[in-house]
Amino acid sequence: MGNYLQGKVAVVTGSTSGIGAGIARTLAAEGAAVVVSGRRRESGEAVAAAMVAAGGRAVYQPTDLRDPEACRRVCRRAKEEFGGLDILVNNAAVFPRTDFLDVTPEFWDEMLDVNLRGAFLCSQAAVPILRERGGGSIINIGSGNAFGTSERLFAYGVSKGALYVMTMNLARILAPDRIRANWITVGWVLTEREFEVQAVEGNDRQTMLDRAASLPMGEYATPEDVAQACVYLAGDAAAHVTGSVVNTGAGLGIHA
Repeated sequence: MGNYLQGKVAVVTGSTSGIGAGIARTLAAEGAAVVVSGRRRESGEAVAAAMVAAGGRAVYQPTDLRDPEACRRVCRRAKEEFGGLDILVNNAAVFPRTDFLDVTPEFWDEMLDVNLRGAFLCSQAAVPILRERGGGSIINIGSGNAFGTSERLFAYGVSKGALYVMTMNLARILAPDRIRANWITVGWVLTEREFEVQAVEGNDRQTMLDRAASLPMGEYATPEDVAQACVYLAGDAAAHVTGSVVNTGAGLGIHA
């Protein structure tokens, strides 16, 4: 256990598995109390229990980001359970694929409701509690797809591009409150969910592993890359860092 984030309290959305779970575990390992959140109760409770067993402080709060009250509730849980809130990591996202001409209004709304509207609602709910602590850190987990993507990821790329713009506007309007807003560009991370999605696209596990050689650094990024960026942006060493982009994509997601 480290102490870089000792005394701080974090909410990590979409942290029942994958990158989000990695972020939650790493924040807890650095001393933060963490509210694990997401729709999958069994997985969320298991993640939180493992963090507690490792000596950390964590609870699970069931959260459906499509529900405004659920977004408010997860931030309130941090205050009720741990006394306040210092860090909000907007990590939760959905990323189904479909061709541009097959994007339905329902598909579009689902993508934006979770990836953008949910982050907005959580940020809105978090700000009054962050102000009570004299400031804090909002970290939005982005994607290189925000800056140019494939046809089948069009709606996802747009949702992340909008999240990027929201991050920069939050940084500007919240600076007087000493609430910092930053963006992490995530590259290609082979979580179990990504393997599942790729299998639907016709790419088996070995195909994906072999593809690493064609990537800019010859390897995929990892959940730990993203988690360590979160640790830095959440802590006091980044007290004057806001409106920034931290690219953890192992050479992907670079733009002018």
